Amino acid sequence: MLAVELSGIWKRFPGVIANKDINLRVDVGTVHAIVGENGSGKSTLMKILYGMQKADEGTITVNGKPIVFSSPSDAIEVGIGMVHQHFMLADNLTVLENVVLGSEPSKAGRLDFGAARKRILEISNSYGLDITPDVLVSELGVGDRQRVEILKVLYRGARILILDEPTAVLVPHEVEELFQALNGLKAEGITIIFISHKLDEVLEIADAITVIRRGETVASLNPKQQQVTAEQLAELMVGSELPTPETQGSTVTDKVVLSVARLTSVNKDGKEDISNLDFKIHAGEILGIAGVEGNGQSELVEAIMGTRAATGEITISGVNVSNLGTRKRRELGVAYIPEDRSRLALLLDAPLWENRILGHQTKAPNAKGFRLTPKLAKEDTKTIVKEFDVRTPGIDVLASALSGGNQQKLIVGREMSSNPILLIASHPTRGVDVGAQAAIWDHLRAARENGLAVLLISADLDELIGLSDSIKVILRGKFVADADPTNVTPQELGNAMTGAVKAAS
Repeated sequence: MLAVELSGIWKRFPGVIANKDINLRVDVGTVHAIVGENGSGKSTLMKILYGMQKADEGTITVNGKPIVFSSPSDAIEVGIGMVHQHFMLADNLTVLENVVLGSEPSKAGRLDFGAARKRILEISNSYGLDITPDVLVSELGVGDRQRVEILKVLYRGARILILDEPTAVLVPHEVEELFQALNGLKAEGITIIFISHKLDEVLEIADAITVIRRGETVASLNPKQQQVTAEQLAELMVGSELPTPETQGSTVTDKVVLSVARLTSVNKDGKEDISNLDFKIHAGEILGIAGVEGNGQSELVEAIMGTRAATGEITISGVNVSNLGTRKRRELGVAYIPEDRSRLALLLDAPLWENRILGHQTKAPNAKGFRLTPKLAKEDTKTIVKEFDVRTPGIDVLASALSGGNQQKLIVGREMSSNPILLIASHPTRGVDVGAQAAIWDHLRAARENGLAVLLISADLDELIGLSDSIKVILRGKFVADADPTNVTPQELGNAMTGAVKAAS
């Protein structure tokens, strides 16, 4: 029996056909993966299935019944739930409060938290989610937050789950735990639509795979019955082999570009977010920082960029910048790829050429003296679009119209084209397809060979190991281990990140 059938789905935007006669058939009680490069149309397709957008043509059938959605509420009503890549949880609320938010149970006009707590525990126990209702979300790790998001949609009665990049921020053992939970859900008849760029994980968890390329369905595969490799999937997606992040040979020099000493930052509660951190990065070196999210990586980056108060000393190419603002640090040659492109790197309602200026307002070609030069910025944006393969109808398109991967390539192009001496890169390939990932890796490797110093923070442990010259593990705001990328495994690194064991060094 089919849980979902999409037939002849078309979706057009100005200058772009996002979905072109797409067909998708998902069996009940299976994990069905959808893969495709950024901009291939898979996100648009899922938004249509979840009622966030309306198809121009085509039909949607859920459990054998034709459905027309006008909003996500309609999708929820028929048992479809979506877990987005970026968690939508309030840190200052408990798990219970987050789960019931917007769907509060009432008894005689009052919130019935007892009934909610009982229901949450029933769902958690039934599907092996291991969720405690009364703990604050701020106290949870990334893997636990992921399970809370899944519990939220199950609480609302979902029998069809759409998971958008669910493993993007998980370490290996958390991925294993998630897959155990998904198999438990599947055993209870829950249907899971699994969107991911991690093809080895797709092959491990999926019962069926649909490949979408440039808005069209190009293949439907059964990995349990067919011999399918990650390399074959990559070729179906983008027409090329699966890339690897491996860096050949050392380019590390004796020239210190970034020196950090005794760096400490205290939060509003008086607790140290980062504590007494010391490290140096040389020209031609990539230093990787490994850690479960929420262990001080963001605070470290913010302190270096000058957006967070910190004590200690930060030196860039011999200049003590500890008391300098962000603009001055930028003007010394610091480039920055933030961890959250939508919130920290882009103005989504502004055109691409205006986004090219962000963070570089005082530098050519964006400015002459104290005056911005839109004409030169536009010309430079065209160059970035071409060199970094940003797929867009033009530079006047709003940033919000681009897929996540193309937004990321624009950001990388903006930062790399400024000829920096130091790059702070937080999750530079998060949520991008294998083609965009390979392109970003190539740019990082080429810049490293030309003397760029890079601080690389990533949840992709293969990426960290492949690109880095050295790795430091951060846990609860402190460096707890050093790792040699030439002999450490992702599993060893994952264990060190959780405090289980020390990484090989």
